[in-house]
Amino acid sequence: MYESEFPLDEAVIYLNHAAVSPWPQRTATAVKDFADENTSLGSRNYPQWVAVESLLKKQLQQLVNADSSDEIALLKNTSEALSVVAYGLPWKPGDKVVITSQEFPSNRVIWESLKKLGVNTCAADLLQHDTPEAAIIDCLDENTRLLSVSSVQYGTGLKLDLAVLGAACRDRGVLFCVDAIQSLGAEVFDVHDCQADFVMADGHKWMLGPEGIALFYCRRKNMEHLDLKQYGWHMLEDALNFDQHSWKIAGTARRFECGSPNMTGIHALHESMTLIHEIGMLKISQLVHENTRFMIDFLTQRADRYRLITPAAARQHAGIVTFRPLNESPESLHDTLTQENVACALRGGGIRFSPHFYTPRKKLFKALEMLDG
Repeated sequence: MYESEFPLDEAVIYLNHAAVSPWPQRTATAVKDFADENTSLGSRNYPQWVAVESLLKKQLQQLVNADSSDEIALLKNTSEALSVVAYGLPWKPGDKVVITSQEFPSNRVIWESLKKLGVNTCAADLLQHDTPEAAIIDCLDENTRLLSVSSVQYGTGLKLDLAVLGAACRDRGVLFCVDAIQSLGAEVFDVHDCQADFVMADGHKWMLGPEGIALFYCRRKNMEHLDLKQYGWHMLEDALNFDQHSWKIAGTARRFECGSPNMTGIHALHESMTLIHEIGMLKISQLVHENTRFMIDFLTQRADRYRLITPAAARQHAGIVTFRPLNESPESLHDTLTQENVACALRGGGIRFSPHFYTPRKKLFKALEMLDG
């Protein structure tokens, strides 16, 4: 059903969507058309480009169930969005940020960099409590200003219960920041259910878009509490009035977009999002979880040869399955798989497989069969 949208080389078994995804055919076509338009017409159709920008924000609003597209900004990447939050909040010495022990460097280094402002970063050890969520909540104290977690851990594939964490933050007056890069496009996500204040995610993983463009959701009540560190024409209320000498910052999330937008990336991600919305996140999530379950069942039946790193419980995983071979090094197995055209990654102390909803079951099974070789 989806084969025409993903004309991957027949020899390639692509199990690396948690890193960088292939583009759908419609996305590649849109970028080619956009390039041809630039070549022949320049920016003559710029008003139409702006309309696509607005459509993309509406698509992303729907993806996270935000109240309005005015709460959505388009930034370069997750790291930039995290930095907007980290260096926008008014910190005081002794303030504390809680993260986890399994975070991708961006969701660790950015907060640790606040040490020069007297802000402490505490990494909750997710293995040192009855549940990962309990380990995190146990670190929240009277000095905690913000909790920042990945919705799904990039290495282990652990999916956190964001609703539990969001409720704990609300009870304690703690801001809640979610790096959703391993969820959006793979899992149903709702900013209200998890009570997130800030959500960010690049488009180049499960959203099937290009690198260089990311969603940044900021709950409206928090916008004016973030001090701006970058300024430019695009963030102004009357952005197209280039002759104005008095100016006002936009009252929407556009206030975080200081300069010219990445129109190529916008056109690409817009097309990828049309596919995601056509299929629907409920269906996509179901198919992703079916693939994950298939891999987990295969590996648990071979416990004498492989150790599953990703939690087996359905509520604790999404699209990532990480495992470690017991009879050879992960590096050796990764080399073998790569030579056989299996696109996967070394992460979390093992091999990480991350098929998407469209991944043919026969190809997934072929990759798993190699583990029996």
